[in-house]
Amino acid sequence: MELLITYDVNTETAAGRRRLRRVAKVCERFGQRVQLSVFECVIDQVNLALLIDALEQEIDVEQDNLRLYRLQEPRKKYVTVLGKPLEHDQREPLIF
Repeated sequence: MELLITYDVNTETAAGRRRLRRVAKVCERFGQRVQLSVFECVIDQVNLALLIDALEQEIDVEQDNLRLYRLQEPRKKYVTVLGKPLEHDQREPLIF
């Protein structure tokens, strides 16, 4: 499944800034950053559960907000990108 993750972490304190970095690192393990606090992931049910568990361990539920949206497929039909495209579409193979 394709997933969009957005987050708003309270960064008014040093602890909040650390949470922000940790949330971003968790998201980077599972997907590709498309904007500052937005990631796209191609993920299966097992990894989705791991992702949610990892994010729940990092956030402060009283101060932070994370949203996970499932994208409809075919994605090209439902998502319009304006401006600079991604450097690499994570659904395409990497060949070195």
